[in-house]
Amino acid sequence: MSHHSDGIAPHGGQLINRIVTPEQKQTFLDKAELLPRVQLDERATSDLELIAIGGFSPLTGFMEQADYINVVENMRLANGLPWSIPVTLSVTEAVAEPLREGSLVRLDNPQGQFIGVLELTQKYQYDKAHEAINVYRTDDEKHPGVKVVYNQGPVNLAGPVWLLQRQSHPLFPQYQIDPAASRAMFKEKGWKTIVGFQTRNPIHRAHEYIQKCAMETVDGLFLHPLVGATKEDDIAADVRMRCYEIILEHYYPQDRVILAINPAAMRYAGPREAIFHALLRKNYGCTHFIVGRDHAGVGDYYGTYDAQHIFDEFEPGELGITPMKFEHAFYCTRTQGMATTKTSPSSPAERIHLSGTKVREMLRRGELPPPEFSRPEVAAELARAMRVLVEA
Repeated sequence: MSHHSDGIAPHGGQLINRIVTPEQKQTFLDKAELLPRVQLDERATSDLELIAIGGFSPLTGFMEQADYINVVENMRLANGLPWSIPVTLSVTEAVAEPLREGSLVRLDNPQGQFIGVLELTQKYQYDKAHEAINVYRTDDEKHPGVKVVYNQGPVNLAGPVWLLQRQSHPLFPQYQIDPAASRAMFKEKGWKTIVGFQTRNPIHRAHEYIQKCAMETVDGLFLHPLVGATKEDDIAADVRMRCYEIILEHYYPQDRVILAINPAAMRYAGPREAIFHALLRKNYGCTHFIVGRDHAGVGDYYGTYDAQHIFDEFEPGELGITPMKFEHAFYCTRTQGMATTKTSPSSPAERIHLSGTKVREMLRRGELPPPEFSRPEVAAELARAMRVLVEA
């Protein structure tokens, strides 16, 4: 595992920064009305942000064709560096046609605000079905990630990007901790080993159990919930963040956890996204990464532990971050505590574990998840949020 002046080295060795200087910003603003413009969707806006702040290091922009093809087919950039998910800016042929390679393109967010610039080096066609099968392991349009690929334009725009300004997050400014800042915080705390945790769901007892198991062997936990675009039926980010705040206040040591937001959009790419999430946390300074049951999965597209097995496809040390693989945790009625099949003597009938879907169904019926599944304070917050949603 290679090291850096502020801990573990970023992926590729250098933490990328594509946020403009004040002088660059003024130059771009002066050209704003003259540049051809492309309006980004929510996911592309998140990708632009993560490229600019170094979360997607070593990427400096949207992928050119050589990187795109190699990532889709081999889970590597063209230079051989591991990378599992294509990061592309896809547009319609009508949008792409007037754009000229070698020129600047103005990037607007979904609200039409000028937020970035693309130095257009390439525009190329790509095979959507090929991307779907390789990245998502399915071409089923019911898969949310595949649906996005099929609905986006057939031309990829590529090249380095610039973010005009780092905006405060409208909901969670206090938790907007970028990679350079998280690395500085780890260094200040004296943490040498940090485990990252990815989640798009409200925290529950199984999450708490595996996090605390991991915390026994490292210096600190980087709790890093994703707040970018998710499926419509996923619990809203503001509700999830309140649940994290509640559980950290009551059930975790205050000096051993940092809560921060991950601005990425979910791809629901299962195994490939587990690698993607691990590399992103490496850039934030994590040395370890928790990979649980069906990481980043959806429906029954992936095997229960496929997201763990995919780490074995890389040579030891090649990813530069250590996966911590956990079995599915449950409440064991025999031992009266959280456990997994590795530690519990229980029979299946003595195990309480609920899926996120089942919990959502309970909340819609006005029922609280049992304390064996969710801490009561968290369950009450989820029930309150669900009541507000139903009444709305």
